[in-house]
Amino acid sequence: MARIDVKKTYKLYIGGTFPRSESGRSYVVNDAKGNLLANAAQASRKDARDAVIAARKAFGGWSSRTAYNRGQVIYRIAEVLEGRREQFVAELRASEGITAAKANTFVDAAIDRLVWYAGWADKITQVEGTANPVAGPFFNISSPEPTGVVAVVAPAGPLLGLVSVVAPIITTGNTCVVIASEAHPLTAITLGEVMATSDLPGGVVNVLTGSVAEVAPWLASHMDVNAIDLTGVTDVALSTSLEVAAADNLKRVRRAPEAAVDWLATPGLDRMTDWLETKTVWHPIGI
Repeated sequence: MARIDVKKTYKLYIGGTFPRSESGRSYVVNDAKGNLLANAAQASRKDARDAVIAARKAFGGWSSRTAYNRGQVIYRIAEVLEGRREQFVAELRASEGITAAKANTFVDAAIDRLVWYAGWADKITQVEGTANPVAGPFFNISSPEPTGVVAVVAPAGPLLGLVSVVAPIITTGNTCVVIASEAHPLTAITLGEVMATSDLPGGVVNVLTGSVAEVAPWLASHMDVNAIDLTGVTDVALSTSLEVAAADNLKRVRRAPEAAVDWLATPGLDRMTDWLETKTVWHPIGI
C-alpha cells in the first residue's frame, strides 16, 4: 500500500518563534511542475506589525554585542545550514526545477556567503571608520553604527539571494523583517528554522510569507522601520509607491533590481555600508 505524503503548512518566523498568520490565511505553493508542494502562511498587516515590534525589541541587544561575537553567531548559522544542506538542495530542486548540480552550487554559495560576512563583522568598522584631521587641539573620530530595523523585500532567488541581502544587514548590527519570495517561500522559512537552532537571538531576523503587494506598503510606511531594501520588487509602480511611503520618516531606501544582480559574484561592501550611520565624536586633547 502506497504511503500518503504528509503535506506541510509552513508558518511565519517572528521573534524566534513560528506563529501562524493572525488572519488564519494560507496559500498554495506549487513545485516547478505545477503540483502541490506545500502551504505557506499568508501574512497580514498585523503580522508585519508584530515582526517590527520583535525586530525593535531585539535591536538593542544585538547591536550592543561585540562585532566579534556577531561574527561568531553568523558563522554558527553557516554551520547549521551546512548540516541541513541536503534538505535545502531538495527544496530548491522541487521549487525551481533545477538540476542537482545547480542546487548544490547555490547552497554552497549561500553557506560561503555567510562565512564571508561573518569574517567582516569585526573589520567593517576599521575600514569605514576614520580619525579625521582637524585644525585644533581635538581628536575627531568617525565610526559607523547600525541604522536600526531594516525591512527587506527578498529576491526571487529563494536561498542565495535571501542570504545575500539578510547577512550584511545583521552583520552590521541591524535587525530585519523580511518578506520572502512569494513564489518560492519555503527555503526562507527553512532558513528561519536554521536561525532558530543556531545562536541568533529571536527577533534579529523575522520572516513573513505571502503577498508583497499587501504587506510591503505597511512596512514602507511604518514609523519604526528605519530602512527598506527593495531588491525583490519587480513592479516599477509598486517600487515607486514604496519609496514615497518610506519618505514619511526619511527611511534609507536601497533600490537595486534583482535582474541586475549576479548572486554568485563576490559581493562588495555596499550591502553593509547601506545600513550604517556615521557617528562623529570630538574630544579635547590633553585633558
